[in-house]
Amino acid sequence: MGSVTDTANMGSVTDTTNTESGKKVTVIFVLGGPGSGKGTQCTNIVQNFGYTHLSAGDLLRAEIKSGSENGTMIQNMIKEGKIVPAEVTIKLLQKAIQESGNEKFLIDGFPRNEENRASFESITGIVPEIVLFFDCSEEEMEKRLLNRNQGREDDNIETIRKRFKVYMESSLPVIQYYGNLGKVRRIDAAKPIDVVFEEVKAIFEKVDA
Repeated sequence: MGSVTDTANMGSVTDTTNTESGKKVTVIFVLGGPGSGKGTQCTNIVQNFGYTHLSAGDLLRAEIKSGSENGTMIQNMIKEGKIVPAEVTIKLLQKAIQESGNEKFLIDGFPRNEENRASFESITGIVPEIVLFFDCSEEEMEKRLLNRNQGREDDNIETIRKRFKVYMESSLPVIQYYGNLGKVRRIDAAKPIDVVFEEVKAIFEKVDA
């Protein structure tokens, strides 16, 4: 318990493991395909368990709006359904963690591939407590994305299908990696929101115990 690969003591690891700017942090990765409902569930977790929600997608979109050179690059890659370079997202996540007064974080939509995963752990020294995986069929996710109206530039059918392809090829190996470490908590995300959250609550009650 409390080793580099097993942080079951909720961030009680000493030395350089799971620290960011001198403070010990607990990180939970939240993964699931586009439209799997993970953003909604993250909001529920924040309200009920006191975590800070860091959405990789929201951080990237904020960078796009800033008009920076990074923002322009990110915008072009998202239009093509490509993965943004790991160091760009990690830098944004690190800044958000450092500037937060909290020590418990949900990182939503990251890591997206093995490079992301290895780079995050290497650069930050943070190993996730658990990985929450919202499992939802492609058909259900596509239906949800087409039905929602959030003004998202990347929610047209062609781009949605590109995103599915990238997700299947890149994200599932990450889930497999953490599954081999016993860190993945898989949830059937096709169920109604309130039913899904009951499963989420049961997981977090054990994590926070």
